[in-house]
Amino acid sequence: MQEKKISFGKIFWPSLCAAIIVAIIGILIWVAIIGGLISSFDKESGLSIKDRTVLHITLNGKIGEKGSSSFNPSTFKMDNTLSLASILHGLKEGMEDDKIKGLFIELSDVSCGFATATELRNAINAFEESGKFAVAYNSGEVINQLEYYIASAANQNYGFPGSSFGFLGLGAELSFFKNTFDKLDVEVQIIRGSDNDFKSAVEPFFREKMSDSSRIQIDRYMTSLWLDYRTAIAKDRETTIEELDLIANNVLIQRVTDAVKYKLIDKAMYRDEVVALIAKKTGVKGDNELNLQPFGKYAKKRFYQNQVLTKANNPNVAVILAEGGVSKSGDGLTSDEICKIFKEVREDESIKTVVFRINSPGGSALASDEIWREVKLTNEKKKVIVSMGDVAASGGYYVAAPASMIFAEATTITGSIGVFGMIPYTGKMLENKLGVTFDRVSTNDHSVMTTNRKLTEEELKLIQVGVDDIYDRFKTIVAEGRGMTKEQVNVIARGRVWTGRDAKKIGLVDELGGLNDAINFAAKKASIKNKKVLYYPNVKEDKLAEFIEQIEEQENLGANVSSIKLPTSLIEYYNQLKRLECIQGIQMRLPYEINIK
Repeated sequence: MQEKKISFGKIFWPSLCAAIIVAIIGILIWVAIIGGLISSFDKESGLSIKDRTVLHITLNGKIGEKGSSSFNPSTFKMDNTLSLASILHGLKEGMEDDKIKGLFIELSDVSCGFATATELRNAINAFEESGKFAVAYNSGEVINQLEYYIASAANQNYGFPGSSFGFLGLGAELSFFKNTFDKLDVEVQIIRGSDNDFKSAVEPFFREKMSDSSRIQIDRYMTSLWLDYRTAIAKDRETTIEELDLIANNVLIQRVTDAVKYKLIDKAMYRDEVVALIAKKTGVKGDNELNLQPFGKYAKKRFYQNQVLTKANNPNVAVILAEGGVSKSGDGLTSDEICKIFKEVREDESIKTVVFRINSPGGSALASDEIWREVKLTNEKKKVIVSMGDVAASGGYYVAAPASMIFAEATTITGSIGVFGMIPYTGKMLENKLGVTFDRVSTNDHSVMTTNRKLTEEELKLIQVGVDDIYDRFKTIVAEGRGMTKEQVNVIARGRVWTGRDAKKIGLVDELGGLNDAINFAAKKASIKNKKVLYYPNVKEDKLAEFIEQIEEQENLGANVSSIKLPTSLIEYYNQLKRLECIQGIQMRLPYEINIK
């Protein structure tokens, strides 16, 4: 008897449909469960701080101007970006909270600029000046100089015994692609503003090494940053900048134990030893009784509560946060979003003054001009005070120019007043490497301008005129905003980058200071005695993110973390989902889990 064969389609399509139906039902059930749990969590999510609590701040990711939380399905964890504003607010709240006894800072793989790190250092110093302790623990495999810069602000500074520590000074290495492009038969046509010799961002595409102008400016701002870096550390570690230079020049520190020898770190300790030390400082019997409050949650909750109350109570100071490349729309510092916010605060009668926080390397000339217009219009009605973050250069400086006052940290990178354009010529590469040829029909001499046809001298001159017009307007904008002549601006422009400290000397910046300094000045200038500061874009609460973070906190309990206890079964389900995420390929696995209780 012949066996009847079953076609692949009769097995595959019903199985696929069944799998999709089961998946949809599973998702619906999961959403319903999560929705109910979040609703329950929401009712109990108020922060309850116990006596003798220590704020535990973990710096192991990006610190930005605006905070964000997003679920990463590849790791089944939350990817968090702490906002500088919420950190500063959280530390201020901690200073004033009698139940908070101190601050425990753990650092590993911190991502931020020197200006942000400087503001963190200043906030840690202020926290200690309030009479409370701060303990820093460098816990990464490699302690970098930025992390140590932040950690050195704490009076007590410890490191993991096996960690490497490179204290070598600052250095930069640039990559140049001209020879690569030559081999590929690609030519990049560069158009810079006339005499923009310091606008070196384009140099890697047509040079083999740095120009003299580029080398001068890089050397200058790195020397300035290194001086500020050593000065701050020398003050907190009771040493000298000469001693720190000696350590760097002779590579005297390679591990944490070396740093202890030269008194940059107090002691090499394991984490449990640091936790025990903190427990002793708070007066509890052991680390099991130590109340560590996750700082991220504390800061975000306090910041959100503050913003909700402020928004409902006639705010008088607006802080507009702008971060990323300047563009018309999309991500980063977009004119569509920022212009809308400026119009809103300009028309809000309760807002008396505006602080514009800029952390941007620049970008679109058109978008920069749109933002400039809104800043100018707002400043004519109510004073705009600029606070520069890690970088406010090129387009980032353009949008700052019409403000009444500009604050920057000594370590801020700013200036770069210049313009450039790049037009690649790929026709020769496509013909020589791939055999692709081109032919054209046009009604006029310049109708077809593509990357596959090299621009003529006449066409390059036409584009150069357009670039020079934009550069001339840039200088005019700066001259008007800073009370200079265009000739004076041209001397300090030419695309040159400056540190905040040098920018103050040449008139591009008015005062050295951070975000809080700018806010305090703005309030004083507007005769505001009771500051009610509202941040834009408005802070939003993300219950799902907070919920998953709560699970992660309980997963990683070291000492007794002050938090809401979640059901054990829920944490087990969460761990199962994380294990499922790791399963790949064919498995030889028990088809179920056995839990004995």
